[in-house]
Amino acid sequence: MHSQIEELSSIKRKLSIIIPTYNESDNIIKLIEEINSSLLTNNIEREIIVVDDNSPDGTGFIVDEYAKRVNYTIRVLHRKGKNGLASAIIDGISIAEGENILVMDADFSHPPSLIPLMLKELEHNDLVIASRYVNGGRIVGWPLKRKLLSNLAKKIAELILKIDGIKDPLSGFFGFKKSIISMTKFDGLGYKLLLEIIIKVHNASIKEIPYTFTNRKSGASKLDITTIMDYLRSIWRLYRYGRKNSNERRGSVLFLSKASRFYTIGFSGLFVNYGLSMILASFIDHNSAMLAGISASITSNFILNKLWTFEDKNFGIKRILKQYGLYLLFSSVGAFIQFMITNLLMDRVEYEIALLISVGLASIGNFLFNKKFTFKERLWS
Repeated sequence: MHSQIEELSSIKRKLSIIIPTYNESDNIIKLIEEINSSLLTNNIEREIIVVDDNSPDGTGFIVDEYAKRVNYTIRVLHRKGKNGLASAIIDGISIAEGENILVMDADFSHPPSLIPLMLKELEHNDLVIASRYVNGGRIVGWPLKRKLLSNLAKKIAELILKIDGIKDPLSGFFGFKKSIISMTKFDGLGYKLLLEIIIKVHNASIKEIPYTFTNRKSGASKLDITTIMDYLRSIWRLYRYGRKNSNERRGSVLFLSKASRFYTIGFSGLFVNYGLSMILASFIDHNSAMLAGISASITSNFILNKLWTFEDKNFGIKRILKQYGLYLLFSSVGAFIQFMITNLLMDRVEYEIALLISVGLASIGNFLFNKKFTFKERLWS
């Protein structure tokens, strides 16, 4: 590490470190001090920008007071509300004066000691990612459920957005040359700006370096259902962006387009099922109402998939009856698979995780079987 710092000291440049915060009063001053210590022995002009979303615990104002007592630049951008991690980073970039930008979390999951190495790599690359998933990287302190969710989110990004060669596109710890985003318009939706940079900035040289991600020791995690939904919305927007800016309609794009339609319709079927079951329960027994709701949702899903997902315009009676019979069969098989896998896994993992895995596998099988056998399409198209 000493030789890396010496190499950095020969080059004078300004670094802007952006730290989004919300209720991080227990961590933020200690983090700033460690960041400053990691850079003391080199010649880097630096500023630390804390973007605070009106934290009830006064995080931003604590940093304001601390900044008056130090001899290096600390700036606080006070935002009026909790408006999302990606948009906080974008707002921080908008006021940053550095040629190099570094983004990190305030909860000590990202070690400040890695910053000199990241800056060294930025001398030869446009974007440097601190990676949990390259050789040498690891995660410490996460429960199994959180690891599974992280890997699922990563797989969704890789499959839908066709990200190749980058092991940790969802890292929150990264640095880049400000010049590479000068012409880029960001949506700022959700919590993973890095993913948007990877998709929208073309021909950038990218380097991943391993690090150990350590789960926060104080404060509360920001992961909730709103964060998850924002992530899925951002994936969809980036997918549409990729289609709009691509000159070719590849088989993988067609496949993913149909898969997204299939699962959108499946989600809508939940409302049909629930709504009809609740209405009928006022007039008939609950089991009969539930059976009617299930039947209606399967039927509506079949009709919508025929018309929208697979764009099948053949409405011959025999063809419709045959397709509907196969659709019912595969729906039943999917339900059986879900039931079996959930029960097999419950002895090893929590029920919520077992259910998540079984629903995922059953729905994938449902889509592939209906694509291949019900609507007679090639799988990868």
